[in-house]
Amino acid sequence: MADGISISSFGPARSTIKGSPLSDSEVAQHNDFFKASCYLALGMIYLKENPLLRQPLTTDHLKARLLGHFGSAPGQIFTYMHFTRMIKKHDLDAFFVSGPGHGAPGVLSQSYLDGVYSEVYPDKPQDIEGLRNMFKKFSFPGGIGSHATPEMPGSIHEGGELGYSLSHAFGAVFDYPDLIALTMVGDGEAETGPLATSWHSNKFLNPITDGVVLPVLHLNGYKINNPTILSRISHAELVNLFLGYGWQPYFVEGDEMDSMHQAMAATLEHCVSEIKSFQKRARESKQAFRPKWPMIILRSPKGWSGPRKLDDNYLEGFWRIHQVPITDPATNSAHLQVLEDWMRSYEPDRLFDKKGAPIPSITALCASGNRRMSANPVANGGLLKKPLRMPDFKEYGIAVNHPGAVYDASMQNMAKFLRDIMALNPTNFRLFGPDETESNMLANVYEAGKKVWMAEFLEEDANGGNLAMAGRVMEMLSEHTCEGWLEGYILSGRHGLLNCYEAFIHVIDSMVNQHCKWLEKCNEVDWRAKVASLNILLTAVVWRQDHNGFTHQDPGFLEVVANKSPEVVRIYLPPDGNCLLSVMDHCFRSTNYVNVIVSDKKEHLQYLDMDSAIKHCTKGIGIWPQFSSDSGEEPDLVMASCGDISTQESIAAIDLLLTFFPDLKIRCVNCVDLFKLIHPIDHRHGLSDREWISIFTDDKPIIFNFHGYPWLVHRLTYKRPGSINLHVRGYREQGNVDTPLLLAIQNRTDRFSLAIDALDRMPHLHNRSAAAKQMLADEQIAARLEAIETVQRFEF
Repeated sequence: MADGISISSFGPARSTIKGSPLSDSEVAQHNDFFKASCYLALGMIYLKENPLLRQPLTTDHLKARLLGHFGSAPGQIFTYMHFTRMIKKHDLDAFFVSGPGHGAPGVLSQSYLDGVYSEVYPDKPQDIEGLRNMFKKFSFPGGIGSHATPEMPGSIHEGGELGYSLSHAFGAVFDYPDLIALTMVGDGEAETGPLATSWHSNKFLNPITDGVVLPVLHLNGYKINNPTILSRISHAELVNLFLGYGWQPYFVEGDEMDSMHQAMAATLEHCVSEIKSFQKRARESKQAFRPKWPMIILRSPKGWSGPRKLDDNYLEGFWRIHQVPITDPATNSAHLQVLEDWMRSYEPDRLFDKKGAPIPSITALCASGNRRMSANPVANGGLLKKPLRMPDFKEYGIAVNHPGAVYDASMQNMAKFLRDIMALNPTNFRLFGPDETESNMLANVYEAGKKVWMAEFLEEDANGGNLAMAGRVMEMLSEHTCEGWLEGYILSGRHGLLNCYEAFIHVIDSMVNQHCKWLEKCNEVDWRAKVASLNILLTAVVWRQDHNGFTHQDPGFLEVVANKSPEVVRIYLPPDGNCLLSVMDHCFRSTNYVNVIVSDKKEHLQYLDMDSAIKHCTKGIGIWPQFSSDSGEEPDLVMASCGDISTQESIAAIDLLLTFFPDLKIRCVNCVDLFKLIHPIDHRHGLSDREWISIFTDDKPIIFNFHGYPWLVHRLTYKRPGSINLHVRGYREQGNVDTPLLLAIQNRTDRFSLAIDALDRMPHLHNRSAAAKQMLADEQIAARLEAIETVQRFEF
């Protein structure tokens, strides 16, 4: 190419940093380590027997199903092994984040060679039998997956869904000043929106208080069967791209092994020196600044060291080597021979001793103890997790002397509690959110920690900007990045909270899905210590979108969470401020869950004093006698609610009904823990059928006013006695720029619709309710007209 290095050919190394720091013997040693690692990666994909090819390879030695990915393994191996040299030389605290999808073979080979894998899994020692067990269990039923799964030592990042390696890595290094997250970014992964955005995380990294992420962008040219964008743009364009992101890129390109070892060794020496220099300058001067942190762009062939061609098809350096390089060795004897020759080219007979252990010159390159990246406790964060220092949430309670007679802002009040948690935990708690802390009425937290900001400051930022280099609030208008930061932060042993508008939490549906699956698998891995729960606070809720309108009305995230394993998810909808405090305290103390809390940010009626709120939240669901009229008698009707605004309308409907029919026996029920509704065989929080009947009855009409889509409650309760009597009201995709009451009317969750529905469900009233229903309909029409008229007056 005219403006830089060719992107289509390899050869001797070409690198930004020149030098030959390795002796000839060290180069040979690294060559051997690379060969042994690549052999292990291939063995995982192909072999169930004859793990070191001590006999000629036959089809009986092959797995029946060939699964796995080899394409990214050599580049990851090459990077991992060279950074291990830096760890040993400089006594670095580091761990490895594998971004490329299905990257397990390359990383598992490193964990096996440095001994960690055998320590964690004693049935896989460093001998022939151990190798056989490891090979067979890879991508095998009951074994381990081809991603960097929870079963893999040293992993906090599975890489099943691509795009989160950098944000996870940054989350892990915040508040760990000596930690380096060596992060391999695949060039396919680099095309995702979350990854592209997360390059900007360097604007939030404080060189005094935080560690550093060293990204290695691996340009191996292809995804599954397409070229990758960044591998096909010019050298100059690539340089300018990353300079524009605020990084200092250093290139290592080629495929000739000896020179590539020298180039990578010299480049890593330079990067580590630069990192230490930046940190030393900031820490000695106590003046934080934003460096151009180093990153490496590694261009090497996909499936590096594999056969260049198989028959007439390109293999090494092409997309066909992305997954299983040779797909038919069991039925094609010529291809079986190619596979055997390829595997023997890595010299397993020489590099593993008679017992099957790697020879001493290979293991000599490995770090020791917790300096081995796959043994770093930061990747098993529960080992490092310290309980939060928690103030007594009861001291923040809202005074409620008369239920339903006090207005207060539940969220704004809870922010004081959150502020003091932040103050008591200045190095292991952060608040994350996409530019909404102020909007979500959580601004009190700025008294304990301002927004982290390492980019430019303007004079006007001093006027309410709440920006600081040494902050505790992480805001970036990317839900993906904020969620990734939080996941990395808690998986490495800390605590935090993500706050987000309810409608737009859907941006990270799949991220939360991946985290739930991670936690579920962690529960099956006995050596994984429990981490703090992932806490998601949803506000700016569907029912209070007075100016945002229809686009901001979507409570459907609850369905996404409800689909996950009941072992790892919880959903709470506190009806008032004291219940919100109780729920938040519980969630911050919990471990290994995804907790979703839904609470509006506006002022609301307050119902329970603190003692009552604690009891109610502990039960998760209960009868509210202060709003009921059935004490000691069979109810005519059960009015139930879940959600703060839904509860307000439900209680107002009870008041209307008793105005017309004072003798009605109405039971008021409120639900905080949504999973109380599920049958106990499906969720441990579920009420027993006996408890269900004692609250809801099995033969009385139930009008259930729900915060979200009504079908979710029907889905959760279909096994319940008397479920045919359950009539759920909720959001039905009817909305606009409405007042809260008008929006409720349009979705039939308002007090008038609830009361009319209740009257229709009580046949014993016969025609006595006709006049009442007429009056309720008139009041509803009047309320609708008043809302429309008020809006019209405002607009003109």
